[in-house]
Amino acid sequence: MDLTTIFLPNSLQNAAALTVVLAFAGYLVTFLSSRMMAQRADKLRLVNMRLNEFYGPLYVASQAGHIAYISMLKKQGKEKNIIVTEEELKDWILWLTTIFMPLNNIREKIIIEKAYLIVEQEMPQCLLEFVTHVVGYKAVLAKWSRGDYTERRSLIDFPPEFDNYVQRSYAALKAEQTRLMHSFAWRLYRRLAGRKQP
Repeated sequence: MDLTTIFLPNSLQNAAALTVVLAFAGYLVTFLSSRMMAQRADKLRLVNMRLNEFYGPLYVASQAGHIAYISMLKKQGKEKNIIVTEEELKDWILWLTTIFMPLNNIREKIIIEKAYLIVEQEMPQCLLEFVTHVVGYKAVLAKWSRGDYTERRSLIDFPPEFDNYVQRSYAALKAEQTRLMHSFAWRLYRRLAGRKQP
């Protein structure tokens, strides 16, 4: 009896079994890494949407409003906007109608129309307070349009934590975006996916 005939079928069977196991392991690794990359791509799309449609525009409008308010106070030589003279009232009407309310309207529209993009599970209180603050100023502007200047401010104060919330959320999302875009696995996936496209 020849020994090679005894061991040869066994070796072929082992090689075939090993090939099947390695092919399955390769498929499993490919499947899991593709799934992980797809989840990462979905996360990146959501982060980008939140930045592009909600927190980015909200941040820019808030920064512009803050800078304009500080500039107005500096022009008046004040630390707080307290209207005393007729000239200060005229100044306040000009700044409110041409700068602050247009920026407020932009922010209000973003909050109302894109609320589904907020990071938190529930609407942050400062966003609700901001919208009611703007609505209060709309009532003031309606009175002004009829020549009644007895009210000069919204009955609801500007929420002090609003600008901080917007800035913090924007910075956190930018950091998340950077992390998602610049991880080694993501760069490798993008490189490989780029090669497959004609």
